[in-house]
Amino acid sequence: MFETAIAITGIGIFCAAGRDIPTFTAALRQGESGIGPVELFDVSGFPARIGAEVRGYDPRDRFDRKEATRLSRADQFAVIAAQEALSRSGALAWYDSFDLGVSVGAGAAGMLHGEQWFKGELEGRRKDPALLAGLLPDRTATVLANRFQLAGYQGSITTACSSSATAIGWGADLVATGRVKAALCGGTDALSLLTYAGFNSLRVVDPNPCAPFSLGREGISLGEGAAFLVLEREDEARQRGAAILGRIHGYAMTGEGYHMTAPEPTGSDAARVMRYALEHAGVSCDSVGWVNAHGTGTPLNDVVETKGMKLVFGEQAPTVPLISTKGLTGHCLGAAGAIEALATIIALDGGFIPRTLHFRGSDPDCDLEYCHAGLRESEATVALSNSFAFGGNITTLVLGR
Repeated sequence: MFETAIAITGIGIFCAAGRDIPTFTAALRQGESGIGPVELFDVSGFPARIGAEVRGYDPRDRFDRKEATRLSRADQFAVIAAQEALSRSGALAWYDSFDLGVSVGAGAAGMLHGEQWFKGELEGRRKDPALLAGLLPDRTATVLANRFQLAGYQGSITTACSSSATAIGWGADLVATGRVKAALCGGTDALSLLTYAGFNSLRVVDPNPCAPFSLGREGISLGEGAAFLVLEREDEARQRGAAILGRIHGYAMTGEGYHMTAPEPTGSDAARVMRYALEHAGVSCDSVGWVNAHGTGTPLNDVVETKGMKLVFGEQAPTVPLISTKGLTGHCLGAAGAIEALATIIALDGGFIPRTLHFRGSDPDCDLEYCHAGLRESEATVALSNSFAFGGNITTLVLGR
């Protein structure tokens, strides 16, 4: 358990399903998927040609010419989402710069801009070397620290698809231990040809919008975007009159040590991280209203997560909804954990459980409640958010309202 209650005082998002909190909340309630044709690069040679791309995005609408050139797509998304979170929080105006930190989960980072530079070189066209500035995964944390004067701590975490969930847990640790007064935590990622080709080569991309926990599902739908939360000690947040949007009760991260891409098949490691997170939070299974699954839509992952739920909740498992928001946002890789944590906070605060989209039929191996039929009203005060990554890097956040 954290030494002090950790409050969420700011949230911000920029993704295919919503370009700010109001539009994302509406999409979450109405089940409006952001998955559609990919237009960023040529996908005609791939079996899957869709994804949750932020279509029609023009950086010049939000950044000056110099920034639009020098900031990668992932960095731009991060700045937009972080700005919304910090504006909602008001923390910048209250705390000294040296009391503010940033913890970022990173994935492909500026790979898209790097590909543009490399293509130009191959074609003999002179390209701006600034396109390479965002290639390093730690670049986003530096961009955010510089832009918003977050001088207390700066860190980047790269654990594949659990990166930003772990960054949120680490940010909560920084606040709870007094390293910083407030922490901007989350993640960002952008589609790139290399990422798209890599997942297609693994044959885990569904040619249709991903259908978590459904019969006939074939894999993920890749996505992109950014989400950030501002964390503070609850007593200090209340002292300055900040709105409390939710709470981080606890978290856990473990390493399966099983396989580079496949999850441990019995669900025991998935169960272990959920149990550890609940133990750290001091929360009982009976208090959990629902779980936001990693829920990628791959045949193996969904079954393993279902097994893990049964091991944790036992006979109660059928009464604890296990939902996935990836049919809405796509799988945003380095940003996935933060986007899903934010969706969980919004739903807890709004008193509902989001729908799992794109139902294709009941799978006998996925026999729990997934809210395929539609959004459900809920009075739950606690939910889990799971992020299970390649290499066995798995993280569970315990979130509350």
